[in-house]
Amino acid sequence: MRYFLLSVGLLYFCLSHESTAQDRRIIPDTVLIGGDTLLMLGDSLLIDEPVKEIFWETGGNYNLNIQQSTLTNWAAGGASSFALNTGFSLFANYKKDKKVWDTKLNINLGFNRQSDRDYSTRKTNDNFNFSSNYGRELSEMFYLSTQIDARTQLLDGYKYSRPSGSENEVREKISDLLSPGYIQSSTGLNYRKTYENKGKISTILSPFTGRFTIVMNDSLSSVGAFGVTPGENVRAEAGMSFATSVSDIQLMENISWKADLNLFSNYERFGNMVVNFNSVIQMKVNRFISTRIETTLIYDEEVFIKQDDGSSKQAVQLQNLINFGISLDF
Repeated sequence: MRYFLLSVGLLYFCLSHESTAQDRRIIPDTVLIGGDTLLMLGDSLLIDEPVKEIFWETGGNYNLNIQQSTLTNWAAGGASSFALNTGFSLFANYKKDKKVWDTKLNINLGFNRQSDRDYSTRKTNDNFNFSSNYGRELSEMFYLSTQIDARTQLLDGYKYSRPSGSENEVREKISDLLSPGYIQSSTGLNYRKTYENKGKISTILSPFTGRFTIVMNDSLSSVGAFGVTPGENVRAEAGMSFATSVSDIQLMENISWKADLNLFSNYERFGNMVVNFNSVIQMKVNRFISTRIETTLIYDEEVFIKQDDGSSKQAVQLQNLINFGISLDF
């Protein structure tokens, strides 16, 4: 009996000093021996259980910003206005063994209403961006990856002007849903690195890239808008691309930055870059309130921007928004 109790004691000692890397569960303080005899082992006995692996990481953000100005008999002049900007972003990241798959979606809409205009409500922000990247690990930070990007808008876009000698404004449709739309598919070498508590960076260089410009609106395709052949709905290009994204980079306490840069060059005119750059700086006041500075820069030599004098020319497209309002992470 003495040897039996010694064996049980050694067993208890081994179990209580197992690695804490796994979850543990407490069982009753006694062990039944035979039919009637109970042996007290102390306070508790710990049994290791395997840790459940998590392969998916998902989440997102929703933001809403509203501004209103109401003027009545205001001697300094001006007009009453209302502005709304809203958007959400979603992400789903998968990692298992040597496989990674990152997907994200960003949608933003903004409107401005001013009482003294012929077309009082106008769009100020409208974009739909989707990207998905699948990779296989070659080394700790390098992957062979395939990525697809899709960009478009959701609502009609107009150019507003007032003809000479006219008291009324006129508007001309210059864009629409999938007019333009851009789909880019690329395969290449992907560098990925995650910084502890400081976000992550991903860069992919692809010598094999296909880019498709879509113009589904017949009135726009008939005049060759956005570089398509007049009367055609799709323009296909082959070239090289460079894409990089940073997310959750902590610039300062409660100030984070995320950005995406996409460069594409057609092999037929190698060196002429199509540039798409998006940046969001978020300054959180608390869990629900934040200030966002959003910047978008686009340059495409096939896109001619109509000027106020009626002429059209190549130009850098720049959008900058500063919002203060509700921001919810989930």
